[in-house]
Amino acid sequence: MKYDFSKTEKKWQAYWQQQESFKTAETADKPKYYVLDMFPYPSGSGLHVGHLEGYTASDITARYKRSCGFNVLHPMGWDAFGLPAEQFAIKTGTHPRITTEQNIRSFKETLQAMGFSYDWSREINTTDPGYFKWTQWIFLRLYEMGLAYMSEVDVNWCEELKTVLANEEVEEKIADGYTVIRRPLRQWVLKITAYAERLIADLDEVDWPENVKQMQRNWIGRSEGVEIDFELRCHKSKLKVYTTRPDTLFGATYLVISPEHPLAEKLATAPQLVAVKEYIRQAKLKTELERTGLQKEKTGVFTGSYAINPATNEPLPVWISDFVLTSYGTGAIMSVPAHDQRDWEFAKQYNLPIIEVIKSPHNVEEKVFDEKNSIPVNSSNSEISIDGLPFREAFECMASWLESKNLGARKVNYKLRDWIFSRQRYWGEPIPIKHYEDGTLRTETTLPLVLPEVEAYHPSSTGESPLANIAEWLLGSDEFGVFRRETNTMPQWAGSCWYYLRFIDPANTNALIDPEKERYWMNVDLYIGGAEHAVLHLLYARFWHKVLFDLGVVSTREPFRKLFNQGMILGEDNEKMSKSRGNVIPADHVLERYGADAVRLYEMFLGPLEQVKPWNTNGIEGISRFLSKVWRLFHSDSDRDEESPAAKLSEDPMPEELLRKMHKTIRKVGEDTENLKFNTAISEMMVFVNELHKAGCRNREAVETLLILLAPYAPHITEELWEAAGHNSSISKAPFPSYRPELVEDSVLTIAVQINGKLRGTFQAPAKSPKALLLEEALKVESVIKFLEGKSIVREIVVPDKLVNFAVK
Repeated sequence: MKYDFSKTEKKWQAYWQQQESFKTAETADKPKYYVLDMFPYPSGSGLHVGHLEGYTASDITARYKRSCGFNVLHPMGWDAFGLPAEQFAIKTGTHPRITTEQNIRSFKETLQAMGFSYDWSREINTTDPGYFKWTQWIFLRLYEMGLAYMSEVDVNWCEELKTVLANEEVEEKIADGYTVIRRPLRQWVLKITAYAERLIADLDEVDWPENVKQMQRNWIGRSEGVEIDFELRCHKSKLKVYTTRPDTLFGATYLVISPEHPLAEKLATAPQLVAVKEYIRQAKLKTELERTGLQKEKTGVFTGSYAINPATNEPLPVWISDFVLTSYGTGAIMSVPAHDQRDWEFAKQYNLPIIEVIKSPHNVEEKVFDEKNSIPVNSSNSEISIDGLPFREAFECMASWLESKNLGARKVNYKLRDWIFSRQRYWGEPIPIKHYEDGTLRTETTLPLVLPEVEAYHPSSTGESPLANIAEWLLGSDEFGVFRRETNTMPQWAGSCWYYLRFIDPANTNALIDPEKERYWMNVDLYIGGAEHAVLHLLYARFWHKVLFDLGVVSTREPFRKLFNQGMILGEDNEKMSKSRGNVIPADHVLERYGADAVRLYEMFLGPLEQVKPWNTNGIEGISRFLSKVWRLFHSDSDRDEESPAAKLSEDPMPEELLRKMHKTIRKVGEDTENLKFNTAISEMMVFVNELHKAGCRNREAVETLLILLAPYAPHITEELWEAAGHNSSISKAPFPSYRPELVEDSVLTIAVQINGKLRGTFQAPAKSPKALLLEEALKVESVIKFLEGKSIVREIVVPDKLVNFAVK
C-alpha cells in the first residue's frame, strides 16, 4: 500500500498530544539540554514556509538530544503585545486581544501540524497578566536600582502611527512609507549604558557567530579618547569636545556642535542669530538616520563665535551641523579635515582651512589621508612635540600634556545610548508607576496592573496613549494622595527580554523563577533565530539578564550559550517573501499537499542551514519520493499485500559492505546533526536507503537503525514504521545508535595523486599504508606517468591515507 501521509501524521500528532510525549521533566538524573526558538509575533498573515526553517532545525535538535539521553526543554510561546494588533484594532474596531487570540490559534495549529515536539504545557503569552506581572516586577527593580528614569528627550515620532519609535526601528518604518520626525516628549528611559562595558566583555563567554558579536560591539561602540576643553572667545564658558584622536589636535581648524547643544543659540552672534535659529528648527524635523547618513550633503551654519585651539592658540570657528548628535560624546567635535572624510567634505563646502598633521602621500587639499599608523607632522609647540612618533605614543603624549595643563582628561565613551522604553500605545504592558499631585512618584503595590477595557484605541496628537482617556483607570487616590497612573506602555521588546526564563517555571505565581530550576536549566544551550535580531532583541535580553544576575535572580552572566542564525528561504522568484511581491508560500498549503515530514526534510535539505536559499517546489517532490522509498522497505505498493511489515524483516546477517555502510551512516548522521549540518545528514541517509534497496536488504537491525536516525527529521513516518516493525513504545524513546569504530574505517582507500598541487590521478591502497608504498603506487598511475615525462621531481609530499603530491620542475 502507498504511504498516506495525511492519515499517518494526524494519527501520531494526536498520540503525542494524548501521551504528552514531549513533556519535560522538572529535574532528572540526566544532563539537561535547553533548545529554544526566538518566539514568534502571531501576525494575521500566518506562517509561511520561510518561518518553518528555524523551528524545524530546533525540533530536529530537540528530538536528537532526547535520543542521546538528555532531558530536553523545548518550549514555545507568543510575543503578542505590539503595534500591528493595535493598528488592526484602530482600522476594524476589533479588540487587539481578540485578533491576537485568533492569530495564536492559527500559528499553533500550523506548528502542531509540523509535528514539532514542543512541551505545550509550558506555553506562554506575553499578554497574559500572569506573565506580564513579572515583566512589570522587573521594571520596578530597574526603577529601584536607578536604571529606569523619566526624561524629556527628543524622540522619533511617527506621525501616522502616533507613537515613538526606537532608533533601530526608524529605517524600516521610513522604508514602509511612514513619516518620522524628531520631537521632545516625556519618556521612560532604561540606563543600558551602565552595562555597556559588561555587554562587550561578556561576549567572550558565548558561542555566537563572530559577525553577530561584532555587530553588538559596533553598536555599543566603545572608544578610548580624550575630552578636551576649548576656551571660548567672548564667552566665559568652555566647550568640551571628545576625540579619539588627540594626536591630530594640531590639525583641528574648526569645531562643530549639534543643533541641540545647550550653547547652540548662546554662541550665535547677533548677525548669525536668525540663521542659527532657523537651522536648529529644520534639524529638529529630521531623524538621526537622515542626519547622519554618509551620502547626505553636509549642511551647517556658522555661529559667529570662536574657540581657541589649546595646542596652537589659533582661533577656531564654531559651526552648527546636524551630523553631530548630542547623544554621543559631548555633542561637539573638533574637525581635522585633512584626515577625516566627513570633516574634509564640510571644510570644502564652506571653504575652511585644511592642515596636514599626518604624513600623507598626496596633497590633503585634494584628498583625505586617514591612516592611524602614519607619522605625525606639523605637530609641535614650545611645550610639546609629537612629530615622528607612532600613533600610540603620540596619543599618550598628547593626552598626558593636556591633563598636565588641565586642558583635558582621558575618557572611555560609548555610542550606545540609554533605551527609550515608552510607547504611546494601548496594547502593551502598563508601566506600574503612579504620579502624585506634588510631583512625587510611587510604584504600584499590587501586580499585575492590567489594561482597562476600551472602545477606542487612537493615541492623541499630544503624544499620550489611549490610556490617558480612561478616567476610571487613570485617576485614583490612596494614603499618599491623589494620583494619575502612567499612560505610556512598555515596548514590545519588554516581554521578549526574559521569556526564556519563564519557560523554565511558567506556573510560578510567587516568583519570577524558582532558583533551583534556574540553576538546573540555565543557560539556554542552543538559541535559533534570524540574524535581524542580532542587535536589538539580543542586546536588550542580555542587559535585563545582567540586571537579574545582579539581583541574584539568575546564576549566569549570559542567557544564551550558543546562538545560530538560520538563513532566509526566498520565494521561487529568488526574492524575499512578502505580500507586496505576491510570492509568499503559505505553510498550510504545502503541508496539505506534501505533509509535514516532506516539508521538514526539504527545508533542511535545501542547503546549509545558515545560507540563504530559494524555495523550489520540484525539490520537495524529490523528498516525497525518498519517503516513499523508506516506506517500501516495509510495504509493497500492492493493496493485496497481506504479509505484515514485521514479518518482512530479516534476522539474517548483513553483508560486510552494508554493515560498514550502516556504521558510517550512524557516525555521519550523528556528527552532522550535532553540528546542525542537516542537509549532509539527510544526504547520507538517502545513500543508505539506496544501498538497502540495491541489496534487497530488509535486515531488522539495518532498517530499524535507519528509522532511528531519520526520526528527528521525519518523525511521523518513522513512528508509523516503528510500530509496524512490532514496537509498542514511541520511536522518540529509542536511544540513538552508536557506531563501531573498527567498522567506520575503510580497509581500502582511494589515494589522490597531485603534481604541483593539481590532481592528475588516483589509485587504491590499503589503509595505513607506509609512505614508501604510496609513493611506489603513485608512480605507476598512467596519467601521472604522462605528466611526469621530461620533468624532475624535486619534492615528494605524502599525506597518509589521503594523497601524494609531487613537486616537479
